[in-house]
Amino acid sequence: MKWFSFTLIAIAMGCLGLLAFPTFSAGSYLDGEEAYLNQDFEVALQYWEPLARQGNAEAQNMLGYMYRHGQGLPQDYKKARQWYRLAADQGNARAQNNLGVMYRLGLGGAQDYHEAFLWFQRAAEQGNGGGQSHLGLMYYKGEGVPKDNVKAYMWATLSAEQDIEQATQALIVLEQEMSAEEISEAKEAAKKWKPRGEETML
Repeated sequence: MKWFSFTLIAIAMGCLGLLAFPTFSAGSYLDGEEAYLNQDFEVALQYWEPLARQGNAEAQNMLGYMYRHGQGLPQDYKKARQWYRLAADQGNARAQNNLGVMYRLGLGGAQDYHEAFLWFQRAAEQGNGGGQSHLGLMYYKGEGVPKDNVKAYMWATLSAEQDIEQATQALIVLEQEMSAEEISEAKEAAKKWKPRGEETML
């Protein structure tokens, strides 16, 4: 069974000043979220782009997501990475995970496993399920860090507790390669783990 990497879909939207919006009340982040969920991407952008420019980390993350997937604006991996970075630097765990994906896959710039690992780690330490799944994957494959099945199992366990399907699949794969003692060690580490607070909510 293959362990597929998990890309946590964080709702991420906005624009980098390439679109000229009419006068429009910024409203709230939730107004933009409602528009996004209704697939009204242009309206969502009108709510979130001003918030992102004002430094709102959630809106910046959304903006990065929309640039990555070309939702309501042209797909642009480089700008997606830039907006993710702004939010990630503020401690936003979803953006940290998303930024890690960009570095791991080489989207919007050079592929860099070491940088990807660092961002997944920051997200994972806050309790982000996607970041935990990705961190476990990198330990399993030895990407940017020495291969370590015990740590891979620990992070996959924490991610699976949040119903991340890829992490559940990973545990099955790992159990076929690990001894009972290694599995017990990983489970004990997962029980002792506690999240670290970092995220800034704006």
